[in-house]
Amino acid sequence: MSDTKTLDDKLIKCIRCGFCLDACPTFRITGQETKSPRGRIYLVRSWRENIIPFDAGMVDAIDTCLGCLACETACPSGVDYSYILETARAEIEEKKMRPATQAFARAQMLDMLTQPGKLVFSLKAAGLFGKLTGGKMPGFAAKMLSGSADVSLPLPTPQGGTAKIHNLPEKSPAIGTKRATVGILAGCVMRVLFGNTNAATVRVLQKNGCEVIAPSSAACCGALHLHTGFHDESLSKIRTLIDAFAPHLPMLDAIIVNSAGCGSTMKEYGELLASDAQYRDKAAAFSAKVKDVCEFLSELGLVPPTKPLNATVTYHDACHLAHGQQVRLQPRQLLQQIPGLKLVELDEADTCCGSAGIYNITQPELAKQLLERKVANLRATGATVIATGNPGCLSWIQQGLQEQEQRQRVVHPVELLDEAYV
Repeated sequence: MSDTKTLDDKLIKCIRCGFCLDACPTFRITGQETKSPRGRIYLVRSWRENIIPFDAGMVDAIDTCLGCLACETACPSGVDYSYILETARAEIEEKKMRPATQAFARAQMLDMLTQPGKLVFSLKAAGLFGKLTGGKMPGFAAKMLSGSADVSLPLPTPQGGTAKIHNLPEKSPAIGTKRATVGILAGCVMRVLFGNTNAATVRVLQKNGCEVIAPSSAACCGALHLHTGFHDESLSKIRTLIDAFAPHLPMLDAIIVNSAGCGSTMKEYGELLASDAQYRDKAAAFSAKVKDVCEFLSELGLVPPTKPLNATVTYHDACHLAHGQQVRLQPRQLLQQIPGLKLVELDEADTCCGSAGIYNITQPELAKQLLERKVANLRATGATVIATGNPGCLSWIQQGLQEQEQRQRVVHPVELLDEAYV
């Protein structure tokens, strides 16, 4: 995957100061050095220096990392931890270091999540199993993915309760004076589980004077594959997405994303394809236009919402939005412009909820502990509505609230904005 000199240069930037330890959710839970960013970096560096082998213990240390990037925010040395993590995960997959059944299950899970048609079929099939298993994943699937048939793995529920693909119109005109032309990523999981959120995103952009282009050929952004170690597959999907937007790119003022994990990766396309002579310039031009929807609306200047929403709202920072993209204030500032809405801060707002791509499936015990901590903090706010900017967080937090019989509503910030426009 990587240039070994580049990897080694990044590894030696870690001065082992320990600032990352308290920021790391898995270290907080386990207290184990090998479950911390510093420890994982030391393991990878020791492997590169031929001091230790890349063995099962190292695979476990890498697998238990959430990839939340809180360590990058905390690091005073600017260590590029995400590069180190993704390189290590690519090594695991390239060297086929997993049991065959687990490797097969992980690949199939990624394939399903990144192809809306397969996701719809799988959710419908899983619904049949769910009637027998209380809405949980069947034991044999749990065994292959997490190593234990006894863990409780939830089946996600689409908005509206019905699994189907929600495609966006290829062109949605601006309402009122046109201020910008933007593209939008409809996404994979978003198109199936969060069709209402996608539609709300387009409406809010229209009401803020944006013509919205949603290329019908645009598919997966490659984020899930990149973060899980399937590097070549990720780059293939990245090139395909760039090609889908290419005819529209010159006229676009921005490419809008409402999924934090997708947006974080899309902003890195220029770096990921820097050694690809055919795509590097196109990738850099693409990345330069990528904006999270809250980031973009904040920069554009929000058309003031006029319909009061009498609700107490708290905001959970999705990891790849806060730590990956440094987008923190903008969602809060937008929410505060809604009449009647009271925004209350959440303790540990930027601590991972445990979803982290497919982490809640492959590492359910650690994910569940993080979810319980997040739900306890959410309950303490007294909020009736929870806003967050990533599909994984939306689904996982909703699952945690339901399990503890909490009735808070969980939404994307853009859905609240949509409701506040008459």
